[in-house]
Amino acid sequence: MSLGAHLQELKKKHAVLSQRVEEAQRSPGIDDLAVRELKKEKLRLKEEISRLEH
Repeated sequence: MSLGAHLQELKKKHAVLSQRVEEAQRSPGIDDLAVRELKKEKLRLKEEISRLEH
């Protein structure tokens, strides 16, 4: 897999996680811990994207 394709895949995963975080925050029965874990994963992906782009 080329670097460009890998970056695109990471960005796609990041976007999906963003959507899941938003949905979870709007859901009244969601566990705060679950939202926190989603946010951690989203941040990890963002950091990896940033590292690979520079």
